[in-house]
Amino acid sequence: MAGTSTALDCGLLRQVESLRLSAGGQTSPDQKSKLGQFLTPAPVAVLMASMLEHSAREIILLDPGAGVGSLFAAVVSAAAVRQPRLRSIRVTAFELDPSLIAPLRQTMAACSALCNATGIRFDGEVREEDFLAFAADELDSGLFSKASAPRFNCAILNPPYRKIHAASKARRLISQLGVETSNLYAGFVAATTTLLEPGGELVAITPRSFCNGPYFEPFRKNFLETMSLRRLHVFASRKRAFRDDAVLQENIIYHAVKAEATPDKVRISSSEGPEDDHTTSRRVPFGQVVRPGDKHAFIHIPADEMGHRAVAAMTQLPSNLGDLAMKVSTGRVVDFRARSSLRMAPAPGTAPLLYPCHFAKGDIVWPQATRKPNAIKIGRETEALLVPSEPYVLVKRFSSKEETKRIVATVFDPNRVLGSQIGFENHLNYFYGINEPLTLRVARGLAVFLNSTMVDAYFRQFNGHTQVNASDLRSLRYPNREQLERLGDIVPIPFPDQSHLDDLVESIIGKAKERANQPHPSQAKNPRGARRTGRSRPAARPTK
Repeated sequence: MAGTSTALDCGLLRQVESLRLSAGGQTSPDQKSKLGQFLTPAPVAVLMASMLEHSAREIILLDPGAGVGSLFAAVVSAAAVRQPRLRSIRVTAFELDPSLIAPLRQTMAACSALCNATGIRFDGEVREEDFLAFAADELDSGLFSKASAPRFNCAILNPPYRKIHAASKARRLISQLGVETSNLYAGFVAATTTLLEPGGELVAITPRSFCNGPYFEPFRKNFLETMSLRRLHVFASRKRAFRDDAVLQENIIYHAVKAEATPDKVRISSSEGPEDDHTTSRRVPFGQVVRPGDKHAFIHIPADEMGHRAVAAMTQLPSNLGDLAMKVSTGRVVDFRARSSLRMAPAPGTAPLLYPCHFAKGDIVWPQATRKPNAIKIGRETEALLVPSEPYVLVKRFSSKEETKRIVATVFDPNRVLGSQIGFENHLNYFYGINEPLTLRVARGLAVFLNSTMVDAYFRQFNGHTQVNASDLRSLRYPNREQLERLGDIVPIPFPDQSHLDDLVESIIGKAKERANQPHPSQAKNPRGARRTGRSRPAARPTK
């Protein structure tokens, strides 16, 4: 019987994969992007199904946004072989795309045949309706108090992912579930958790973008309050998971159980792609994944030893931005809104305007002969867009998808770019002093630190996309002022290569690790985040 089961099992997966490839080939890339739907390849489906730990005699499975049914088919095939005590499987699959209904029903029939051959009762239902509307109706109706209410003890999903407008129907439905989010995939996951019974399991593959940033904070907090996170799996390559659709996205797979208790450990695993046999795995304390006391509930994923060392080093650093009397904000000049005030070349009555293209190994090269403007008119209409010309540390908000590092920082030296005011375009973040301008020593030290491999490795654990938000930079720990000054004293401009830069950071930060848990003298005199001087903030200083 085991050999027959295995043969049928492989036949089911081959059949469903053929349906997926056929359906995917008939859908244009524009239509896929519009729907935000990319069908799950068989290797991804098998990996996800293997994460479910359910050992009950009945599996009641939910697959929202089922596509051709690759995910629930992988669960059925695995359960039929590995769970001898299993008596029945019930699958409810939601799908709105009319072109996928016929292959989805074929997958249901194939699953039924496999279960019949292995002595398992199977019941499958295809629901051609809006999953979010279904979940919202169930919540509003109060049916969860009734014995007849649909309850699922397992859910597996590859939800659609696309941004949703604040006034859209999808946004309204997600709000009814008590979650605010700007992307459809987070709404699907939130809706799924409401339909799970206590102790029910969820396995999902989504972009990593929910792990940090302000847009997903309500979703993160809701998920972590409702679900007990047990496992996270990351792919080293952004190209492999959905390569048939040429999707370049950093995805993660996560397994969680509906429970309020926080787990002691979380299993972190990684592989180059879903079909690779070589997988690294380690168990880490939950406090390394979600930091105790983190009001933003960022999710960190220390997948390897380098990441683990980066966590150990970064969490021991003594300062936050408040301790350093600094803030970080996003550039105020949105070029398409200020188009009439932009100038390609500097001229009397203009201020320098800086873009990422002006970065040059820790320095600024301005003006540049590029398609971007180099100056902005000074006047009443641009007064709120400009900041005083003084030392700043600038960080790119976006890196290219295959850029080596996520955080790219440089120093703005007012002695090298002359002008009484300066404009920073919206694709830049900028660090500045609260009570008084940064010194060039501190600015250079801060830029070196931000460009280090240690910071990059740490940042990648909670940031899974190419955007660096000001809120991400605020969440970091930093060296103290003395360490930043010492770094600034020894770094050459332009910055050296990465290896030399990392050695400089290690020479200053590494030697201080044994003292890292002791408060800096300046911190002992002031409450955390308190101002260090009695100076009031000048009216012209940049604001958040």
